[in-house]
Amino acid sequence: MEKTNYNKEEHFAPETIAALKEHYAAILQLLGEDPSREGLLKTPERVAKAMSFLTQGYEVEPLEIIRSATFREEYRQMVLVKDIELYSLCEHHMIPFYGRAHVAYIPNGYITGLSKIARVVECYARRLQVQERLTVQIRDCIQEALNPMGVAVVIEASHMCMQMRGVEKQGSATTTSAFTGVFLSSHRTREEFMTLISHKYR
Repeated sequence: MEKTNYNKEEHFAPETIAALKEHYAAILQLLGEDPSREGLLKTPERVAKAMSFLTQGYEVEPLEIIRSATFREEYRQMVLVKDIELYSLCEHHMIPFYGRAHVAYIPNGYITGLSKIARVVECYARRLQVQERLTVQIRDCIQEALNPMGVAVVIEASHMCMQMRGVEKQGSATTTSAFTGVFLSSHRTREEFMTLISHKYR
């Protein structure tokens, strides 16, 4: 076997997977399928593992993500992490929505690792969500953990519950925003943020 320096392993709770597997087998049967046919034999287990992965955000405390890498720093200009990919499940239909988050804050004595901001987005996205709540949760987490001068979050996402069912509008997208501090009180600061996230790097 070839030696590698890194292996990514997935760990699932066996009891949870077993229980979910039974439920998904029953769902397949209720939908008119035969869970015992060859193509579907392993589907209930695969779906159980997929759903466990897609909702793993319940197992993580977002505040601890930020607090695990907080550093004293007198930098007082905007810190922006833009175009953070996110994938989530709409809590109304459990159908995916996906897009990008743009997150900025202005430090007030403390900063955090840049990857921690992306991890906070990922943590909240990996739960059953609505985009509006997701936007506010990210904002409030960073505000509480760092107590910065202000936080700005904008999420742009496409919702498959609008594209695959219902109104079936393929090109639709939804934008939500949430601000605190100077991003609320200073029009100039908010405009700087909006200009930066609209700029595309090549």
